[in-house]
Amino acid sequence: MKPGQDITRVAIVGARGQMGALFVRAFHKAGLDVATLDRPYDPDATGDAIKAALAGAQLVILSVPVTAMGDVARTLAPALEPGAILADVCSVKVHPLGQMLGAYAGPVVGTHPLFGPVIPDGFEPRVAVTPGRENANGDAAGAVSRLFARAGFSPFDSTAEEHDRAMACVQGLNFITTVAYLAAARQVPGIEKFLTPSFERRLEAARKMLTQDRELFQLISEDNPFMQETVRQFTAYLDIAAGGDLDLLSARASWWWRDKA
Repeated sequence: MKPGQDITRVAIVGARGQMGALFVRAFHKAGLDVATLDRPYDPDATGDAIKAALAGAQLVILSVPVTAMGDVARTLAPALEPGAILADVCSVKVHPLGQMLGAYAGPVVGTHPLFGPVIPDGFEPRVAVTPGRENANGDAAGAVSRLFARAGFSPFDSTAEEHDRAMACVQGLNFITTVAYLAAARQVPGIEKFLTPSFERRLEAARKMLTQDRELFQLISEDNPFMQETVRQFTAYLDIAAGGDLDLLSARASWWWRDKA
C-alpha cells in the first residue's frame, strides 16, 4: 500500500462470531469489499478456502478468542498477500501482538473495540489502535485507523502496554472487585432482606458479567500481564480504607468529575 492509501478489501476471520459479524456489517455499509472466513483452525477449513478468503485482502482481521490467536495467526500467515496487514480485536494487546509478530513477518496492528456486539445508544464506539510492525511506508496503523473511522467508529492511538495497563483496571479489576464484593456480601446472614435500590442496581450490572461473560473476563484478566500489579495497587487503597481515611479516598475518586466542578 502507498502512504495514505485507503484499504478497500478486508478479510474477517471469525466472521460468524458476534464481533466479527458486527464488523462485516459495518465495513459492508462503508462500501468495502469484505471476505469472510470462519474457524480456520478447524481441520474442516481447507487451505484452498483460506487462500480464497484472503486473496487480495489488504487487511486481515482476526476476530477469534485470545486463546486461539497464536494457532490462527500461524495457520493464516502463509496465505496472506505480500504487504497485507494482520490485525486482531482482542481485549488484551501485549500477548496477542507478540503472537502475531512471531507468526507473520509483515505489518501487524493491534486493535481493541471498546464495546460489545450491541453498541448502546449515545456511546461513542471507540477503538484503540496499537502498532506492532509497520509496513514499508510506515502507514499500517494509520491505514487501519482510517478504515475504522470510515466505518463510523472512533479510533485513537495507543501502545500495547498503555492499553493493557488501562484495561487491567477497566475490565480486569472491575471483574475481580465485583466477584470479591459479592462473594463477601453473601456471607452476611439474611442479607437478601436488606437490599437497597443501589445494591440491586449493582447486582443487575454484575449479573451478565457473572452468568454469561465470566469465562471471557477470566481469560482476558489472566492474559493481561499487568493484572497482578493492578490488584496489588488496589489492595493498597483497601488498606487506606481499613485505616479509616475515607476522605483521602473520596478526594482521589472525585478525579473522575474534575472537569464538572
